[in-house]
Amino acid sequence: MRFTPEEIAAVTGGSICNGVQDQATCTSFTWDSRHVEAGTLYIAISGQRVDGHTFCLSAAQAGAVACLVEHRLPEAEEAQIAQAGAALVLVPNVQAAFTQLAAAWREKLQGTVIAVTGSSGKTTTKNLVRDVLSAHGSTVATQGNQNNELGVPATVLRADVDTKFVVVEMGMRGLGELQELCTFVKPHWALVTNVGESHIELLGSRDGIAHAKAEALFAVPEGGLAFVNSSDDFAVQLAEYGQVNEHGATLVHFDGSGCAPEERPESLRPSVWASDIQVADNGCASFVLHTPAGSAPCSLAVPGVHNVHNACAAAACGVSAGMDPALIARVLGEARAQTGRQNVITAPSGVIVIDDAYNANPDSMRASLTSFAAMRTRGSRVAVLGDMGELGSFAEDGHRRVGKLAAQAGLDRLICVGPLARIIAQSAAEEGLAESAISCVDDAASALAQLEGSLHAGDAVLVKASHSVGLEVVVEGLVS
Repeated sequence: MRFTPEEIAAVTGGSICNGVQDQATCTSFTWDSRHVEAGTLYIAISGQRVDGHTFCLSAAQAGAVACLVEHRLPEAEEAQIAQAGAALVLVPNVQAAFTQLAAAWREKLQGTVIAVTGSSGKTTTKNLVRDVLSAHGSTVATQGNQNNELGVPATVLRADVDTKFVVVEMGMRGLGELQELCTFVKPHWALVTNVGESHIELLGSRDGIAHAKAEALFAVPEGGLAFVNSSDDFAVQLAEYGQVNEHGATLVHFDGSGCAPEERPESLRPSVWASDIQVADNGCASFVLHTPAGSAPCSLAVPGVHNVHNACAAAACGVSAGMDPALIARVLGEARAQTGRQNVITAPSGVIVIDDAYNANPDSMRASLTSFAAMRTRGSRVAVLGDMGELGSFAEDGHRRVGKLAAQAGLDRLICVGPLARIIAQSAAEEGLAESAISCVDDAASALAQLEGSLHAGDAVLVKASHSVGLEVVVEGLVS
């Protein structure tokens, strides 16, 4: 981004309230005052615990060109900020103003903007799309999982005018949220990984979730591309609810299930798909990648056979951008897992830790347990599973199904963390997992205490729950 304070005021309908008229340009932004440097626009977010306005002076002294604020500061403080050379841009609402800046900057971008969403796998898929397209041209993508009302405009603002690809991960909790994000992101392409049960508490059914996810496809303009997983049982509905054909967009199907295209109905035949899927001892899949431009062998370094779907999604984007299938396959093979998302770590003790602690829903739990079951281990197989949030009235059924899967995963030990996870434990016992192998604890620290001193080199531990459970404590304790 490149905005002077006066331009920021003009775009946001704000005003410079401390008299600074310097025409220095803001070339970066942050809402963390510790990361301010010369040329920064400091965004003063008023949070529940911390009010960013209290750090405007320190931001100005660290080199901020301007501070975006929604209320006046003490007179003496405003004078000090002016003396430091930073403009105070006063707006009615900082978050809305931040989005307005992103909308204005989006109009200047010349590259292809790609929206990525889905019930599960969207962060991994976004990372794979980023990695593939980066081999073809300059690419900016959402950092981590910053896919909300702050992270989405932040991604747009991090792009340069001539960035070739801008990959924007989009999360949502209810109807209308993706539509609102797309009003300023204006994606040329949109990709939906799948329709699962994440946020079913608010949307009531998978059909409701499909309607919400299809909002990203609805935003694709004439001549744009809409990427849909043809093996998803809501693939037809996604295209219908997103009115892809009516808008003149092109529907691009991908499929990582291993199913032959001719086995699908003609309307769902993928143009990018995988065949000959094999799973190695470490849980990573290899397969033959097929595209309209040719085929190439591909071996993933990211564990989990479900990641073949994510890889095919990224490959579909790469082929659509004109990339060679062999290059796409090579890049996919070099991609690594993100911390907290099926990241395989060998601890100094020789214990293998599968860090999947960032988030969880019934779909991702199933994928992780299936992947864990496919791994070859020299020792015991232990799963530490915690509560899954935002399931509402579906919580009991969702946790019960995970317990059934856990019983089928060849576990030697199951530790369940949190009140809802007790349902996982009960279901696993009912499905035949020995009660002596199951334990329930209240928190992550207690789970770690149960593991310490009981693991040996060659044992494997899967750690997975919703982020609120805090199971990263278990991962850190095991690998430190």
